[in-house]
Order: sequence, then C-alpha cells, then structure tokens
Amino acid sequence: MSDDRLIVALDLGHALAGLDLARRLGDAVGFYKIGLGMLTGGGLALARELKDDFGKRIFLDMKLFDIPATVHEAVRGLAAFDIDFLTVHGDPHVVRAAVEGAAGRTKILAVTVLTSLDRADLDAALIRPGDLAAITVERAARAFDAGADGVIASPHEAAAIRALPGAAGRLIVTPGVRPAGAAAGDQKRIATPAAAIAAGADHIVVGRPVWQAPDPLAAAQAILGEMATG
Repeated sequence: MSDDRLIVALDLGHALAGLDLARRLGDAVGFYKIGLGMLTGGGLALARELKDDFGKRIFLDMKLFDIPATVHEAVRGLAAFDIDFLTVHGDPHVVRAAVEGAAGRTKILAVTVLTSLDRADLDAALIRPGDLAAITVERAARAFDAGADGVIASPHEAAAIRALPGAAGRLIVTPGVRPAGAAAGDQKRIATPAAAIAAGADHIVVGRPVWQAPDPLAAAQAILGEMATG
C-alpha cells in the first residue's frame, strides 16, 4: 500500500509522459499533482484517467487568482473532475470564493508564498517589508479564517503554521522538498522529506527528484524511506 503523504508532481509536458511515469511507479505512489505545465497537454484528461482507472488521488495545482465570481465558477467546474486537492492563491477573497465554488467536493489549498521566492523576490514584487516566514504564517492564518481546507507553504514555515489556533484539522502541504543530496533546482526554501514531516507537514510534494531519476521507482521508494524517519 502506498503512503499518500508523498505526492509526486507530474511536471511533464504531456499526459502520455505522466501516464507512463505513473505506470512505472505502480503501487508505490498513490497521489499525484498535475499543474499548469500539463494543462494544455491533456492534464485534465490524465487526472480523470489516473482517478478512474488507477484509483489514484489527484492534486490539481492551478493556483487560481481572479475576481471572486470568476474563481467561484472556475472551481465549480474543476470540482466536477472529482479531484482531491485544488490550489488557489491565499488572498482571503479568493479563498472564500473557491470554498463556495467547491461546495465540499474538493479540498481548497491556499498558496501562501511560493517556495521558489525569497525576500528579494518579494521586494521586486512590491510585497510589504518584513520577515518572509512571518508573512507566510500570517497568510496561512488569514486563509484558514477564510475557510481554506489547508495551505501550501515551504517546510521552513510548517511548524509555525501547525501551531496556529486555526490550523487544527487543516492540511499543510509542502513543496520545496528535496531528498538528502538532491539539487535544489529553482527552489530556495527547501528541506528533506524527514524534516518536512517532522515540522508538521501532512503531505510533501516531490517532482524532479523522482521523474528525472534514472530509476524513478527507486527514487520514490528512497523518499518514502526518508519520510518514515520523520
């Protein structure tokens, strides 16, 4: 049986490549993330096939952001695909609209601050001054208040988010997870699988260290082994 705390990101260009990887990973992995990179390459069809034919859980990483009416309708339509998790930006008005659109059919995860960003990136985007971790935790708190089922945050902030009063019963999902010795790539706030789980993450998201590996199954199994030590 797979450990669904591990979510493998299918950040591949086409659904056929994603399906091939899922077949190679077999029963070792039961939860997959499909993001914007595959949306025009058959991503929604792949989500349905993995769900219906292979019994996998699906995290649709769309990071929706728009006016409330548009977010509401987009989420309402996407929820019809019977997905497990769907991401939206963590702004309270976006979260509230998404939760209403989902109507309990999928869990809404609010993005706090992307794991590929640091304080210099926030400055360039005219985001208010202050400690990046503190801003991330505050965005998480506001997303919980707006009704989010969980948040997306780096492992660096997971423990502080888990300690929030509003975090009880909510999910913390951490991208930016790299196995010991793996390259960081474009991620700036990273941790190992064991460290992320120990910090309070419910799920970790790992992509390139699995699908770029010479043996993706062995790579996934190694990550599962690291998680067990957390």
